[in-house]
Amino acid sequence: MRRKLILICIIALLLSSFKTQPQITWVALGDSITYLNDHLAETGNRDTKGYMTRVTEKLPNITYVNQGHNGWTAVGIAKSIEKLGLTKADVYTVFLGTNDWWGGVHLGTLKDYTDNTGTGTTNGAFRIIVDKLRSLNSNAKIILIAPMQRSDFVYIADKKNNAYGSYKDKNGQSLAQFVDAVNAIGKLEHFEVVDLYNKRGMTVKKLVKFKRLKDPTTGDYKDYKYPDYTAIPFNPATDEYPYPPEAVNLTYDGLHPSDKGYQVIADMLVKVFKKTVE
Repeated sequence: MRRKLILICIIALLLSSFKTQPQITWVALGDSITYLNDHLAETGNRDTKGYMTRVTEKLPNITYVNQGHNGWTAVGIAKSIEKLGLTKADVYTVFLGTNDWWGGVHLGTLKDYTDNTGTGTTNGAFRIIVDKLRSLNSNAKIILIAPMQRSDFVYIADKKNNAYGSYKDKNGQSLAQFVDAVNAIGKLEHFEVVDLYNKRGMTVKKLVKFKRLKDPTTGDYKDYKYPDYTAIPFNPATDEYPYPPEAVNLTYDGLHPSDKGYQVIADMLVKVFKKTVE
């Protein structure tokens, strides 16, 4: 009998010390890297899970709403902010900027953010986005995700949709400048920033293993590593898709994360979630 009482007391103590984790709602605002989480067929089924799915598998008390918009810029999001159907949440992530850079959107300065100058710049657009999220829940945690570096992008479903990587400027602006802007906003607002661009191991060199292109001299296909492939022309009308499955590393197409890349993003986010919202 004494042993039973002791066992009951131990079980009661364990149960009383167990804390049920609070349910957390998460709205993930972003571009195609976010959108693809729930549209895996558009990766040519090269991906099996996006970063949101991976986060919620590690943290099952979190449920996400995918507000990724394929091809959109921060400016485009800001212009349509009242039409997106954004909902109240406990935490918001904002993963934007890479399309602003490639689209030649004027970055502006931190003053465009602080002065709320509007959608003429990426900095101004971020202010509109942040203000909207705060209006939905002033107590919500806002986490910014700075864009990852880019290799030469070639869309798996349409080779004519392609872009060079972040190893050179576009419209006189570097992708690194957009990343610096995200970090500056995060510092100003005391937001956590998941900086993918400066993450060790996520360099242009690591995004794909190689790019398969025609040797300009022989016309034979050859696997070129970075930076050699940046000097080799690619003709989408006649050339084969340059990233066969064996070229996949952190991305499957030079821009969008592979399963490996999404896992890196998810692992970084899990650490931030545990620190800020758990």
